[in-house]
Amino acid sequence: MLILGIETSCDDTATAVVRDGREVLSSVSTNQDAFHAKYGGIVPEIASRQHAALLTAAIEDALQRAAVSLAEVDGVAVTYGPGLIGSLVVGVAAAKALAYAIDRPLFAVNHLHGHVFAAFLDRSDAPAYPFLALLVSGGHSQLVNVRGPCDMQIIGRTRDDAAGEAFDKTARLLGLPFPGGPAIDALAQQGSPRALTFPRYRPEPGSLDLSFSGLKTSVRYFLESAAGATANKADVAASFSQAVVDTLIDRLDRARSREQFTTAVLSGGVAANSMLQRAFGAWGERTGVRTIVPPPKYCTDNAAMIAAAAFWQRDTVRAEALGLVADPHAPFDIGTALRK
Repeated sequence: MLILGIETSCDDTATAVVRDGREVLSSVSTNQDAFHAKYGGIVPEIASRQHAALLTAAIEDALQRAAVSLAEVDGVAVTYGPGLIGSLVVGVAAAKALAYAIDRPLFAVNHLHGHVFAAFLDRSDAPAYPFLALLVSGGHSQLVNVRGPCDMQIIGRTRDDAAGEAFDKTARLLGLPFPGGPAIDALAQQGSPRALTFPRYRPEPGSLDLSFSGLKTSVRYFLESAAGATANKADVAASFSQAVVDTLIDRLDRARSREQFTTAVLSGGVAANSMLQRAFGAWGERTGVRTIVPPPKYCTDNAAMIAAAAFWQRDTVRAEALGLVADPHAPFDIGTALRK
């Protein structure tokens, strides 16, 4: 089954063609960093206009790279939410038009579910259910108990800032360029992760929730202090990163104490962070849990993961070609409104 995937939830214009939820025939992605860098963050109006300008060419490119025609596609998958409403509307409108024009099924995929299924791409040893997924990105940070393709439960989530948002805002405090995550990762490799002590959020007993707002504020107050004025920025970046990593690994330990998961997946844009990847691998060795991290190109927003999710969830997420509506606050659970 060939599925054309479209992902425009934020600032990456992405398309892909995936066979049977695993084999990526093509994956095209154009980021907009150059358009947003001078503002220090993503400007929603600019993002949506760039999607409108780039999406048609991106669809054509994905089909050409996959060496398939539009007529050969068995279905069209699109991110319908959550995300920036203007960006989502562009992708949803294009997917609806294509599905209607070629009379193929339309699949409405939750962006976060896509990150889960990134672990199935280009590999024959995909995780077996149930498994634990740690999704960390610019807009979301959560732990998910994945019991089946359409049976997922969030067991821990951020109460304020997502991990990626904390990276971007801390990078701005350090005077680093946008996007902040890669910039901090590079700088942190030159510093000591134990040079400074920043807080690790620990919720009440029994909770797996996360919080990074206090950590970000702590970094700000430190940089504004007399000690911060002369501090090595590489040490600040490394110590901040270590605080984020320690918090995430703590939640993995807590989650495993509840249920003996044998496999864990790390996905989302922050999964590309080198310190987190090393810590995640070490955690797997320490606990005996099999750890899976998709390649960096599938950790960040991409359309291949959306096409994969559509394949594995196809009986549940099929939508009316002309009735689908973008939802910037789409709930994690698969809604009955999407079912056909």
